Amino acid sequence: MGLHLALPDTLRPRFREIFGRLYRGKGDDTIVKLSRDLGSPTKLISVGDVTTFHLLNLGIIPDILVVDDRTKRGPASDRVVVGTKHKGFTEISIDNPAGVITEDLIDAVGSALKTDEHVRIFVRGEEDLAAVPAILMAPEGSAVLYGQPDEGVVLVKITLDKKEQMKDLLSEILNGQDHTTEQIEAIRRKLNGY
Repeated sequence: MGLHLALPDTLRPRFREIFGRLYRGKGDDTIVKLSRDLGSPTKLISVGDVTTFHLLNLGIIPDILVVDDRTKRGPASDRVVVGTKHKGFTEISIDNPAGVITEDLIDAVGSALKTDEHVRIFVRGEEDLAAVPAILMAPEGSAVLYGQPDEGVVLVKITLDKKEQMKDLLSEILNGQDHTTEQIEAIRRKLNGY
């Protein structure tokens, strides 16, 4: 199972700060608006069932998608669940409880980024924090999309600045854990891509 990084409650508000640009609305329209600014990212990573569903619905195929068959902590509709099962994807399944980032999740994102295949990461539990490793590990020039419940979809364009911002937040998360220094350094190395 490896290590768990729990997000301390004190950092939750920081976490809701938007790391990218929020496109308000719901459904395909939001994705259409957003797609005008998408360009052609090095890697496109989509986190969340509803966001992923609407991307695929419009024929925008992410390199990596992270789903858990749930939306807003309830089960996703059959239409969404079926709609995110895309034939062209290699499937990885992992366990990741709500409010934590597991080493399994980090490893899955890392290996998905290294391959040229399209990868669907299915999370048993919750993928609410999967954007963190994605933003940290994706190559510059990539884009990470994730849903902001009841508001819309956030587009994060991966730049060195964004990575630094996320590293700062991650350092705060790591400082709040009671893992050994070795364990924390190992996680930090993975997230920094080496």
